[in-house]
Amino acid sequence: MAGKKIGRKSSKPRKKAISCSSWAELQFPVSPVERYLREGGYAQRLSSATPVFLTGILEFLTANILDQAGKESQDKHKKPIAPQPLEIVIESIQQLHPLLEDGTKSLLNEMVSAKDK
Repeated sequence: MAGKKIGRKSSKPRKKAISCSSWAELQFPVSPVERYLREGGYAQRLSSATPVFLTGILEFLTANILDQAGKESQDKHKKPIAPQPLEIVIESIQQLHPLLEDGTKSLLNEMVSAKDK
């Protein structure tokens, strides 16, 4: 069997695998976002940069909302971020209303009711 290399290793050492999240310096994982985009059937073809970009947007929005909720909690002299400051911040950002609609209200209500129990 000519041409078959048995037992030989490449002379170059293999590079360590780097995840898309760490490569893009993101905290949120890129892989689930890519899976949701592919399974959702939003497009026939999907660029490799699309899930990375969308993950960056989600991380940016989350960081801004949590930052503002932290300031709101601090104004009320509370250390942890409770659902009420989160709700206040989400309602104050007008651009988020079309994105979140009724789903966030029910989620926040569930969080409040679970905390009261």
